[in-house]
Amino acid sequence: MAGTNSERELIAEGPAIILVEPQLGENIGMVARAMANFGLAELRLVNPRDGWPSEKARSAASKADHVIDGAKLYDTLEEALADLNFVYATTARQRDNFKPVASPVTAASTLRTRFLAGEKTGILFGREKSGLKNEDVALADEIVTFPVNPAFASLNIAQAVLLMSYEWMKSTMEDVTQTPFQGVDQMPASKEEVIGLFEHMEDALDARGYFRPIHKKARMIDNLRAVLTRRGFTSPEINVMRGVVSSLDRFSRRNPRGAGAPLEGDAVDGIERDEADGSGHERDQD
Repeated sequence: MAGTNSERELIAEGPAIILVEPQLGENIGMVARAMANFGLAELRLVNPRDGWPSEKARSAASKADHVIDGAKLYDTLEEALADLNFVYATTARQRDNFKPVASPVTAASTLRTRFLAGEKTGILFGREKSGLKNEDVALADEIVTFPVNPAFASLNIAQAVLLMSYEWMKSTMEDVTQTPFQGVDQMPASKEEVIGLFEHMEDALDARGYFRPIHKKARMIDNLRAVLTRRGFTSPEINVMRGVVSSLDRFSRRNPRGAGAPLEGDAVDGIERDEADGSGHERDQD
């Protein structure tokens, strides 16, 4: 599978992920995959509706077999939480009980601190249709909730696990802007090379009669050089480049140069440029 490397060391540590009465094996499998993506491995299942083990879960896990194989089954939530020191409950709804509420970023940082101190921690996720009941939340130490669209706040269980797993992985990083691989480090061209390109292209375009009307030649050259020295294009600069392509891709009877030169007797289409921006737009000549 793309992105999977069995030769790399597998990260498998952190808080337990506890699913309360999950309904579909496919959802459990997608949870396992999300966990494996971000280095979590301990999955606890409380009374899954379709039983356990589940081949549908294994298939949906997309080779996160170590999570599926290590999943633990419990009859009650109390049993699933018994050996944990600290637990977060995830919910999108405001609850009546007076528990501290944390963002995913704060929760991940707290879990990391407690993990490093040797505590056993967990994150509690509810049923696909109804989430966690109040009595489930009451067993947790704190609540974690996601900043989502208030008019559409419900998350798929695998999505919720993915978000918390991602924040957990981020909490392990000294620099959250770091990436797992870098782009190719290339030396920028020298100014001599760049100027040579300018002169080469301008000479070729001049020979094609591109710079028309002549009194706008200086401005067109300035725009062309701006295009070649910037990463972000503006609309006028795009027009310049289209004019360049049109000019180089066509020919004239007066100066039949390049691969586009016609064979003897071939019909020739005329080209007329928009004088305002130098772009090449084809038009039949009368």
